[in-house]
Amino acid sequence: MDFITILQQLSSGMIKTVGIFFWTLALSLPFGLVIAFGRMSKNKLVSSIFKFYISVMRGTPLMLQLLVVYFGPYYLFGIKLSQGYRFIAIIIGFVLNYAAYYAEIYRSGIESMPVGQYEAATQLGYSKSQTFFKIILPQVIKRILPAITNEVITLVKDTSLAFSLAYMEMFTIAKQIAAAQTTMIPFVVAAVFYYIFNLIVAFTMERIEKKMSYYR
Repeated sequence: MDFITILQQLSSGMIKTVGIFFWTLALSLPFGLVIAFGRMSKNKLVSSIFKFYISVMRGTPLMLQLLVVYFGPYYLFGIKLSQGYRFIAIIIGFVLNYAAYYAEIYRSGIESMPVGQYEAATQLGYSKSQTFFKIILPQVIKRILPAITNEVITLVKDTSLAFSLAYMEMFTIAKQIAAAQTTMIPFVVAAVFYYIFNLIVAFTMERIEKKMSYYR
């Protein structure tokens, strides 16, 4: 099997890998902010629940979480799910996991803001929501961008864990071709793809970071 044929076979898997990445990012970033609010709640019960959730998501393997999300409905409730649920389970698993990490990043950024900024905003007549979204959040995003970038780069590589649910993303297809053809070329192509993907992500995040460095 020549290089072009291998590349053609991997192309559909590449599209699915990119899909997992973008859906996870689009859903986990805002969900992480919601979890961060819950984690910082003044209600001890609410705060404890979200703290426990974050602890479980960060303390157990993502692969295990994917298996629980996929097989859980059947083993727990006897619900038979269609093949289409495979992709949905992958997205749910990734979003639940990454939102926990983003929540802690958000929390650290929000709690690092000086109390005086909240007090000044109150004196200027801003409501709590206006203070947060117009004054605090833009500064928080600027502070946490390096940490967010690290997690986004990790996400690119973690998309390969979708193989645990036999989802035909790029890494799964690469393994199948390599086993059938006894060649390392599919793995090399996959490695190059992940590397270039991460270069694009790193470049994009760096550009965003520079644009937000408006005091330099």
